[in-house]
Amino acid sequence: MKLLLAEDDNMIGEGLEKALKQSGYSVDWVQDGLDAEHAIQSAEYNLIILDLGLPNKDGLEILRTLRKNHNETSVLILTARDDISDRVSGLDIGADDYMVKPFALEELEARIRLLLRRKSGKKTNEVK
Repeated sequence: MKLLLAEDDNMIGEGLEKALKQSGYSVDWVQDGLDAEHAIQSAEYNLIILDLGLPNKDGLEILRTLRKNHNETSVLILTARDDISDRVSGLDIGADDYMVKPFALEELEARIRLLLRRKSGKKTNEVK
């Protein structure tokens, strides 16, 4: 499974990239909104983990463009923006899930598995 991680915080990005790779995922990590857009246009991903506060292009703009272009890749927003209005906006624009930082890695990985199962149409816990 190929994931795009769009996260500008070095500590979070490095930790997530390492943990997700150890869990068997292929991970492309970008730290900028424009780089995220370029990656989405250049490769096919099973899931995008998207921070909203990216430099040069906001995560919500990226999500809007993704959905406007009928790209149905699952998107999990992972952000420090914790207001109800931010969560509602993210979900209404087209995110499949929304998590607030700080977060538990175990929960993030469970939500990733859930979204990948939904996309594949499987209801078991096993992701291949």
